[in-house]
Amino acid sequence: MNIGEAAARSGVSAKMIRYYESVGLIDSASRNAAGYRQYDDRDLHTLRFVRRARDLGFSVQQIGNLVALWRDRSRHSSDVRRLAQVHIAELQDKINQLEGMVSTLSHLVHCCRGDDRPECPILAELQTDGSQLSPTTTARRVSATGSRGASTDRRRKAKP
Repeated sequence: MNIGEAAARSGVSAKMIRYYESVGLIDSASRNAAGYRQYDDRDLHTLRFVRRARDLGFSVQQIGNLVALWRDRSRHSSDVRRLAQVHIAELQDKINQLEGMVSTLSHLVHCCRGDDRPECPILAELQTDGSQLSPTTTARRVSATGSRGASTDRRRKAKP
């Protein structure tokens, strides 16, 4: 079958099939007399394996390791397990980072009045480097630097 049919049957785009071939993730396809790539059922099986690994978030390098282990009939399942455990830890790190982003943004949205005033704690935070700010610190800093929050209003009322 040609690359278009292989793409349709495997769920991997023709462009990605070419890429996977160029980086050695899949074997180079055989060529017909006209020079077009030709794929067989074994190739489809490998492409589906690669697609499933990508769906689980494995990197190209990790998939290369998985494909090598998959093809190695003398492999140890402990090697596969270790690779998956490392990936789980990487995914958990990403989840923690995303949760931190959600927490910070949620807090900033909560601090933003969302009215017709130009002051905005979200924009105030984005103009900083943010390297030392937790959601709590961010809220304090934004409140102190121009959100015209309750603490600023109290200081104005206190002046005679």
